[in-house]
Amino acid sequence: MVRENEIRKGERAVEAPPATDAGLVFIGRIHTPWTSRMATPRQGRRDGPICRIEVFEPWVEALANIEEFEELEVLYWLHLSRRDLVLQSPANDGSARGTFSIRSPARPNPIGTSIVGLVGREGNVLLVRGMDCLDGTPLLDLKPERTGFTPIAPPQPGDFEVG
Repeated sequence: MVRENEIRKGERAVEAPPATDAGLVFIGRIHTPWTSRMATPRQGRRDGPICRIEVFEPWVEALANIEEFEELEVLYWLHLSRRDLVLQSPANDGSARGTFSIRSPARPNPIGTSIVGLVGREGNVLLVRGMDCLDGTPLLDLKPERTGFTPIAPPQPGDFEVG
C-alpha cells in the first residue's frame, strides 16, 4: 500500500521556489464522504455518492441560473497535496512519469478539476455526483461544463478561426 507523501522508487522531488500570491480566493468548501486520501476515489464516478458544494457569501448570488445545467466543472485547491514532485510512479513499480502527464493530485499548483452531475440546489449548497476530493477541500470556481455550454455573449472574430 502506498503511504501519503512518500517518495516511491523512480520518483523525484525538487525544491520548489517560494510561493507567490496568485490572488486566489476560496469561494466555498466541498463536502465529501472521504477524510483520507487513501480512501478517496482516483476519479469521480457519475454514480458516486452525492457530495455537497457549499458556496460562501458574498458569492451565493453568483449561483443564479446554475440549475439550467446538468453538468458543471468544479475547480478546487488540493490543499493537502505535495507540490514538489516532478517525476511520479503511479503504479508504484519504479517506472516514473512526468507530473504533467498524469492526473495525480501532487502538482506544483495543486488545482483539481472534476466534471460533476448537478443533482440539485439547496440555497447556497449544490448537490453533485462525481467528486474525487477530500472532505473540506477549498472551492476555487464553478463553471458550466464546456461542451454543453453555448456562449451567451455575441461572437467575436477568434470564435471562427480554424487551422
